[in-house]
Amino acid sequence: MDQQPGKGEPRKFDPKFRGPIHNRHCTDILCCVIFIVVILGYIALGILAWVHGDPRKVVYPTDSYGQFCGQKDTINENKTILFYFNILKCASPIVLINLQCPTTQLCVSKCPDRFATYIDMQGSYRHNKSYWEYYRQFCKPGFNKPWKSVAQVIRDEDCPSMIIPSRPFLKRCFPDFSTKNGILTVANQTTFKDGRGKTRNVTDLREAANGINNVLDARSVGMKIFEDYASSWHWILIGLFIAMIVSLLFLVLLRFTAGVLFWIFILGVIGIIGYGIWHCYWEYDHLQGTPGSDLTIYDIGFQTDFRVYLQLRQTWLAFMIILCIVEVFIILMLIFLRNRIRIAIALLQEGSRAIGYIMSTLFYPIITFVLIAICISYWAVTAVFLSTSGEPVYKVMANQTLCKYANLTCDPETFNTTNVTKLCVGAQCTFAFYGGESFYHKYIFIFQLSNAFVFLWLVNFAIALGQCTLAGAFASYYWAFRKPADIPPCPLFSSFGRAIRYHTGSLAFGSLILAIVQLIRIILEYLDHKLKGTQNSFTRFLLCCLKCCFWCLEKFIKFINRNAYIMIAIYGKNFCTSAKEAFFLLMRNVVRVAVLDKVTDFLLFLGKLLVAGGVGVLAFFFFTHRIPVFTQETPTLNYYWVPLLTVIIGSYLIAHGFFSVYAMCVDTLFLCFCEDLERNDGSTAKPYYMSASLHRILGKKELSPKKAMG
Repeated sequence: MDQQPGKGEPRKFDPKFRGPIHNRHCTDILCCVIFIVVILGYIALGILAWVHGDPRKVVYPTDSYGQFCGQKDTINENKTILFYFNILKCASPIVLINLQCPTTQLCVSKCPDRFATYIDMQGSYRHNKSYWEYYRQFCKPGFNKPWKSVAQVIRDEDCPSMIIPSRPFLKRCFPDFSTKNGILTVANQTTFKDGRGKTRNVTDLREAANGINNVLDARSVGMKIFEDYASSWHWILIGLFIAMIVSLLFLVLLRFTAGVLFWIFILGVIGIIGYGIWHCYWEYDHLQGTPGSDLTIYDIGFQTDFRVYLQLRQTWLAFMIILCIVEVFIILMLIFLRNRIRIAIALLQEGSRAIGYIMSTLFYPIITFVLIAICISYWAVTAVFLSTSGEPVYKVMANQTLCKYANLTCDPETFNTTNVTKLCVGAQCTFAFYGGESFYHKYIFIFQLSNAFVFLWLVNFAIALGQCTLAGAFASYYWAFRKPADIPPCPLFSSFGRAIRYHTGSLAFGSLILAIVQLIRIILEYLDHKLKGTQNSFTRFLLCCLKCCFWCLEKFIKFINRNAYIMIAIYGKNFCTSAKEAFFLLMRNVVRVAVLDKVTDFLLFLGKLLVAGGVGVLAFFFFTHRIPVFTQETPTLNYYWVPLLTVIIGSYLIAHGFFSVYAMCVDTLFLCFCEDLERNDGSTAKPYYMSASLHRILGKKELSPKKAMG
């Protein structure tokens, strides 16, 4: 028997209660005020980031002078690509993209298309000046001294000591790698001159452009994928529309098929386990008398080839015993929990009936999706503007590693008048990154952290608003004495209005708790990533434990919040009171909760597989030209799996969106059902509000004549 209110948490019931309370008052006002202030502050942070940030720093590469490549109305307007004087100094493409490669960087209009060195250019300049005209476009602007000695040019970094055939990628010049007979080449050559008197192999460039070939191949694949989307997008939309129709049909038909599907699955599991028991016994009996089969697992010890264990009778005996225990356990659970399983199935069928009466709830996830999309967009834009806030910071780049001024900040306008160039021969003041020393720039990390935290808060609030709105609508259905006659008009819209008007503070309170836990989890993941290389076993163990604990805490808070929002939608109380009442109500019906949760999870998972799998199979036959009727209409594709995967994933997400409404419906009806049992006794004075099917399963007294007619 489930614990009744008098045996656990005392409850005071309103005898006049008839469903969701309409005469409400605002709850958790303080949290509501804080939430509004935080939103205003978030808007102010976005404006501040917009004033100081400059997304061009992300869009355009920046040369060693802090100037953007390709920016309109500048000297680099026609120079859209960044060129590296000595790409061998760059460790990887990630270093290049982050503009931290320790070599001079210059904006150019095109990448080099040939091998050349400054020494060769000087030798050819006496006979043909066109060599210099080509080479000088990769030198510093204004430099026109082709006779200057190579040592001085390299020291002052007026020109690159060499150029190699390159092609632009991410608006930066990378070596034009290719493979010939399995050998890495650049412009069909395996060696090149480095401009310093050495001949080097092109494999020396591999570290400087590690992984570029794969990325470039991915770009080619990306173009083909884009072509496939362009030619099949309308068929993809048709597939997603079919998925939506199938999802709706599945939810509508659950009122008739929920019990059948569940019992077919259970009987199937029992049958499969029974077959497993028989097969284990057959193997056990078949091995009798076989040499070596009577050895024990302990005798042969651990073996990497697990087929050895299958030759032992003891192995099959162990399997048979385990399967028998599982079989007996399942059968006993079905015997002792049969009534609760019937209640769970009846609630699932009642949920399908409720959605049938309030069809508008199926489309509410679109509102949640739009709100979350707005939050993500605002967070992303603010993060970009914050990350691009700051003035250009220049640092001393010295050729000599022993230079004490290396990596110190400098001023490019006064650098040549300082002693640094004398003490560190060849040192230059070049652009390093964007930053600053003002109050704003010092606390950009804090602003980014605040941006992430408020983003989590707003996303959780949007989800909470949806859950509370749906709970209010479905509670209106349950507490309607005569269904559907007593269901109030526009229950979804009314519930949404109540949630916004009276319970913004409560929803913000629950969302705040969850956002704090999620932020802590993000910080722990960041610390784990940073400390991944450490050899301190205790630190790794502690982090692992903390991550596990906060993961469990997040799951628990989501469960409590979800049921608290249902109680808020019904009674209109504050968050803490609603969470407490929901928790104790669930604890008094803990077995029913467990059974309903598992039955619901199974049926909804089965539905998602049915929708995604069914539509996916149909899409597979269509895009592979296996449906004769549509052979002519099927588009020609580079990769048929592109639209196929899109349809399957999209169908799963559509089914998930519809079924999330259904899951919220079942959870709401379950809490209302538990409240109904505790509030009422089926008498004329206190009749049950549950459906006749639930009433029959409970074996209670007959419903009142009025209820039976409804």
